[in-house]
Amino acid sequence: MLLSPRKQPRAVNKVPYKVLDAPDLADDFYLNLVDWGSSDILGVGLGSCVYMWNSETQRVNKLCELEDDIVTSVSWIQRGSHIAIGTGKGFVQIWDATRTRRLRTMTGHTARVGALAWNDHILTSGSRDRLIYHRDVRQPEQWLRKLVGHKQEVCGLRWNAEDGQLASGGNDNKLLVWDKLSETPLWKFSEHNAAVKAIAWSPHQRGLLASGGGTADRRIIFHNTLTGGLINEIDTGSQVCNLAWSKNSNEIVSTHGYSQNQIVVWKYPSMTQVVSLTGHTYRVLYLAMSPDGRVIVTGAGDETLRFWNAFPKKAGVRGEDGEGGTGKLAEWSVIR
Repeated sequence: MLLSPRKQPRAVNKVPYKVLDAPDLADDFYLNLVDWGSSDILGVGLGSCVYMWNSETQRVNKLCELEDDIVTSVSWIQRGSHIAIGTGKGFVQIWDATRTRRLRTMTGHTARVGALAWNDHILTSGSRDRLIYHRDVRQPEQWLRKLVGHKQEVCGLRWNAEDGQLASGGNDNKLLVWDKLSETPLWKFSEHNAAVKAIAWSPHQRGLLASGGGTADRRIIFHNTLTGGLINEIDTGSQVCNLAWSKNSNEIVSTHGYSQNQIVVWKYPSMTQVVSLTGHTYRVLYLAMSPDGRVIVTGAGDETLRFWNAFPKKAGVRGEDGEGGTGKLAEWSVIR
């Protein structure tokens, strides 16, 4: 098999089409400092500041600078211009990026907030204090539910908006799946032998969840969250830092650390490699995808952000709001 020539599913440019300098981009596996919003703006946490890069104008603006604190996570709401920021001191801030205005600061955590995930008006935060909080940003209360499930830092959080399931990954090597706002996990997966930061829900198949393990594990494991079963696993040979499914094709991208610092696009379910992209000189800790699903941006401790044309255009594109949403944020407001 190794000797037979491998048929490339499609050609992918192995050179990033853009490289941005990102001074002070932390080389910290447990943080989530890069996110690409629905309005085509990239949010990046650098030290105590959050910067925004506008894909259309190519301009960079500083959103904020925290006083006596550092940025440990950033996450855009699915639609609109609100961005959540987790901090080293355990706060969660919500900003209106259009007006460059902080709307509120939410408390609850006693340690850094390295993971954030939105599901409409519910903002979920995960921390080194091992706790996960669901917050309804329309309500004055600091939090709505407290989830106690992980025994070490929570470093991965992903909502599946279709089914209302939340996946959380921790430094305790556990992957938990929670149903809606339940305070008890629906499933506990213990297959990984290292921290689980990389989590991704398939947009193509209900209940298909991919997770990746750290340096001592190196595997991508596929789970069925409808049955709690294991579907498949693959040893990637390197620490798995991030996972993201293509919206446009049945493919998944993984980014890696020790030892090859590579980015790999895989065909699913065969898990044949479409392409391996290299260039980062540190582990590729950050990954975000453009709203149209064609471009990925990767970030590393080498203090660069690299933009890759990784995925094809969607066949028969229905327009940006093809999911049936209106793209407006008029239905609810953030308590100020």
